[in-house]
Amino acid sequence: MRAYNPQSAPEPDTWLELGEQERIVLVEAWHRAAHVKLPNVTAHAAIHAVVENQIAMNLEPVVRAMHRLTKGGLTRHDAIHAIGSVVAEHLFDILHTEQSDDADASQARYVAAVERLTVASWRQGRK
Repeated sequence: MRAYNPQSAPEPDTWLELGEQERIVLVEAWHRAAHVKLPNVTAHAAIHAVVENQIAMNLEPVVRAMHRLTKGGLTRHDAIHAIGSVVAEHLFDILHTEQSDDADASQARYVAAVERLTVASWRQGRK
């Protein structure tokens, strides 16, 4: 895989054959070439890669969310950002709260948040 474009899904097997750092570098390169101004392009790219990984691995709640968000009017790129905001919030919660539950409970919270995500909630949260 030579390039990444958030507006079209990478071929899942090809994407997953790349190393994690290679995926992040491809996403960074796209954002730099598109002249997208970001406070931290590497962190932004890492979140993109997480979402793309989940789609490529066919994580059903994320695949459903992507479909729901794009059908609702978001570009694929914005839908990645919407799902990525749930990823980032989930990571923040894990790092900054004293939740002592197991991985299954943590995963269930993440899945529930992805399932609740709508175009309206995404747009509201961005204000």
